[in-house]
Amino acid sequence: MSEETKPGSPEEPTINADEAGAPSSEAAPVEETPAGDDLTALLEQKEAEIQSLKDKLLRQAADMENTRKRLERDRAEAIAYANESLIRELLAVVDNLERAIQHAEQDTDKQTLLEGVKMTHKHFLDTLARFGCRPFESQGKDFDPCFHEAILQQESEEHPSNTVIQEFQKGYTLHDRLLRPALVAVSKGTRTATCSHESERPA
Repeated sequence: MSEETKPGSPEEPTINADEAGAPSSEAAPVEETPAGDDLTALLEQKEAEIQSLKDKLLRQAADMENTRKRLERDRAEAIAYANESLIRELLAVVDNLERAIQHAEQDTDKQTLLEGVKMTHKHFLDTLARFGCRPFESQGKDFDPCFHEAILQQESEEHPSNTVIQEFQKGYTLHDRLLRPALVAVSKGTRTATCSHESERPA
């Protein structure tokens, strides 16, 4: 009878060392930590980058501050010299007035002086008109609280109530906006009125 392995025999199968998970001579390489010199160089590099970023931020902040100051200076100059063109035009009117005064001192002809003053007055109004400033007529118009300021009420048989019958001071507009109301006298019976933004400028 041949030799057979009996159940429960102490004989155990042979286990390969590799299959058992024994350490292999070809283990995975371990990552080495940088040496002290390498760490110092890396730190210096990062510090240089941080300093560079700080310098850029400081330059940008300085540029923004310079821009703000320049804009404020330009705005101040624009406000200070906003009327330069108008004033330059008005100087010609002043010249005409000075010539009229000199002429009046040398000549007693009132008619000539009056004509000179009228010409200067027209020149002045033409100059204002070029800049959008124009007077408006009020005499004989209906009273409009948007453009008229009544300082006197008078009875009148020639005019219906609420009519401007006398103008003490002309009113002016600047483009489409009221610059100064006209001071007027109004016929009695002026009705209570309120100013509307949709009121049209007197012709």
